[in-house]
Amino acid sequence: MSAGTVGMTRAIALAVALAGVCTTASGEADAEHADEGEGFVTLTRHEQIDAGVETEPAELRKLRTTVVLPAEVVVNGYRSARVTPRIPSIVEERHVRLGDDVDKGEPLATLSSVVMAEAAGELMLAAYEWRLVRELGRDAVSGRRYAEAETAQRKAMARVLAYGLTESQADALSKSDDLRALSGWFDLLAPRAGTVFSDDFVVGELVEPGRVLVEIVDESSVWVEARAADLPDAERGDTAHIVAGDGGRFEGRVVHRHHRLDEATRTRALRIEVDNVGDRLHPGQFVEVEVETGVTEPILAVRRAAVTLVEGSESVFRLEGDEFHPVRITRSGDLGDWVVVAAGLEPGDMVATAGVFHLKSLLLKSSLGSGHAH
Repeated sequence: MSAGTVGMTRAIALAVALAGVCTTASGEADAEHADEGEGFVTLTRHEQIDAGVETEPAELRKLRTTVVLPAEVVVNGYRSARVTPRIPSIVEERHVRLGDDVDKGEPLATLSSVVMAEAAGELMLAAYEWRLVRELGRDAVSGRRYAEAETAQRKAMARVLAYGLTESQADALSKSDDLRALSGWFDLLAPRAGTVFSDDFVVGELVEPGRVLVEIVDESSVWVEARAADLPDAERGDTAHIVAGDGGRFEGRVVHRHHRLDEATRTRALRIEVDNVGDRLHPGQFVEVEVETGVTEPILAVRRAAVTLVEGSESVFRLEGDEFHPVRITRSGDLGDWVVVAAGLEPGDMVATAGVFHLKSLLLKSSLGSGHAH
């Protein structure tokens, strides 16, 4: 073998060896950053503020554990009213429709009743007798007649009030001598403000006492009732979270924990009161209830808002200097507003918790360009 051939052979061997070293080093680097997505976003502190980007460290936290129960939104019985006539009546006029907002004392329907007409006649007669006796005075009439007239007037007044007249209407009737007041017509009034939730009647219908004509509901506050065979040990006043089908979350408080089992389902109910912000919850709607049950040992967690999808993988943006790097994480569960991280982060890593969508947009832009963005 010539000297030239030997030299060429040694050069090739050296090149192969160097290539192997470079390949190994590159592989180690790739393994070291295998949890990081391609590219990064560079933002100065001033640019972060302008973009609304906020960061906080991933930390070991003691989180409240929860149990999730299926539940249904129902009417808040303490903020609703069922309006019914107290005497047999005919519906003469309708004043409200389904979905209308009404104020307390507003007429819902006009009714007529023979019973009311008779009671009105008795009141007018008793009131006339009472006025006459008072004008004559105690010296001109016997004490018995005076007492009987006063009692009769009060009984007649109480009767028309019990049948559905207001105090002002009853007072005006007692002072009237107009026989048209004996028609027996009167208004069914709203006992509270709210929304007409049901109006099960038609004009001309004969309705009996106890028949619910109108249901009025104040939906600014609703109840959410969860049922389970084994309810968590929630007490009155404990916090619970409601999760709607559209992802909306609402905070409520436990107001009652039933002690009696339902005979049909063999379950008990947990009632939660919720302020219905934005009128997003409606009776009959199915939701989920998250009830706190205890506290975990310290676990690594980040806010739910910090987690996003990057190239199909759950990731967070980790801040390194002025650079936000997308880092793939392994989620081991959710606890309330927190995501428990099993792998991908270390305690103390700074991650973006606000402005994440903006960072993701810049990252997408950079992937179409030079590999990072400003």
